[in-house]
Amino acid sequence: MAKKNINPNLNPESFRDALASVREDGKRNWVYPKKVKGFFYNYRTYLSWLLLAILFAGPFIKVEGRPYMLFNIFERKFIIFGAAFWPQDTHLLIFLLLIFFVFVILFTVVFGRVWCGWACPQTLFMEMVFRKIEYLIEGDANQQRTLNEGPWTAEKIWKKGLKISVFGLISLLIGHLVMAYLIGIDQVIQIVTQPPTAHLAGFIGLVAFSGIFMFVFSWFREQACIVVCPYGRLQGVLLDDNSINVMYDYVRGEPRSPIRKQATEVAPKGDCVDCGLCVQVCPTGIDIRNGTQMECVNCTACIDACDEVMVKVDRPTGLIRYASENSIKQGFQKLFTGRVKGYTFVLMLLVAAFVSLIATREDLEGTITRFPGMTYQARPDGKVSNLYNITLINKTFEPQSVTIVSMADGMNVEIVGDTNWVIEPQTKFEGRFFLVKEQTDVKVPQEKVHLVLSAEGVEFDDIETNFMAPVGGK
Repeated sequence: MAKKNINPNLNPESFRDALASVREDGKRNWVYPKKVKGFFYNYRTYLSWLLLAILFAGPFIKVEGRPYMLFNIFERKFIIFGAAFWPQDTHLLIFLLLIFFVFVILFTVVFGRVWCGWACPQTLFMEMVFRKIEYLIEGDANQQRTLNEGPWTAEKIWKKGLKISVFGLISLLIGHLVMAYLIGIDQVIQIVTQPPTAHLAGFIGLVAFSGIFMFVFSWFREQACIVVCPYGRLQGVLLDDNSINVMYDYVRGEPRSPIRKQATEVAPKGDCVDCGLCVQVCPTGIDIRNGTQMECVNCTACIDACDEVMVKVDRPTGLIRYASENSIKQGFQKLFTGRVKGYTFVLMLLVAAFVSLIATREDLEGTITRFPGMTYQARPDGKVSNLYNITLINKTFEPQSVTIVSMADGMNVEIVGDTNWVIEPQTKFEGRFFLVKEQTDVKVPQEKVHLVLSAEGVEFDDIETNFMAPVGGK
């Protein structure tokens, strides 16, 4: 009876030509994974509690009043582990991203797609939050299938309404969490405690993120891993016969043969009893016995299901386990291969370069640009001026008083507005100033000017710009 639940597309000849979640006519084949229990599932649950606690606590953690983690793409300000990164630190962020990607590549080469099954936010929320709620309200896989295919009774309306309501509340919570990482928890509190018109852009962002998460976790589900996420396709390039994945031991398991009370066969049998439970518990609907597949997220549900069956039929566990192709075929595992050595070397170089750049990073930086759309301004007193924008970044934890001086003869600096430039810690300051010169002293139409920026009397930057004006009195 269990074999009837196995998707007929998943067979050794054609399983790679079709998706378990798509029927032959192109329509969605809804996956109803059976509730799983076991050693790995228990530890995944404990880890998910820890990771979710860290994830939700992140926006509330502050260091000396600053967020511990902030990814403000709108103001191009990033705070990672308490250290602020601005647009001027783009090279540092690039190195940080390179380190992350090389680490992911190295980890995948050695341990396969463990990240997806154990720590990816999509899996954490889908399998450890939304799926558990669905089991609690609608029951196990067969009960969910019966409910969805049945008529709209009072019970179905009640269960569906309750599930959608709970899913909606959790999606709102996740939407607010994402916004807190993007703009800061203080800004999110202002948005939710004030009328929507006071922070219209922020309110729209909260609604949009909440709607996206509601769509993903209530309908799109495993398609996010199969269709959208590129990591599954990437692993096909990264994995080799020494990479550790969730694998079916076909050497031990084949040929498959279900257990029958009155068996008369004398042919040799493998340990796989062809119960199909490994397929029924899979959240992406695949058959792990067909080998490594793009859809597999290494969630270990099939391991727990298979081990439970092996115990019941008095056979050794581990028919499905973490293993490599070589360890199954040859009986030994080699981790530190040439590829692993190469990626490790590259990763160490990138880390060393990043540490060096961090150590030599300037605490204060300035950027000066000409005011857009303007050339020069002729003044009634016979002087000519140019208007400039200045951006100052204070990466220190102390306020800094900044002054600007022109090194060109006869050229003065006139600051627009408050002449006392005090830059607060870990903040950005934007201001304007004029460079002013006597018209008769202008010798060339475009003059190179050096501007010296100092903080607390110590020079920290020397910036070159252009001063434009007609020559002499012309």
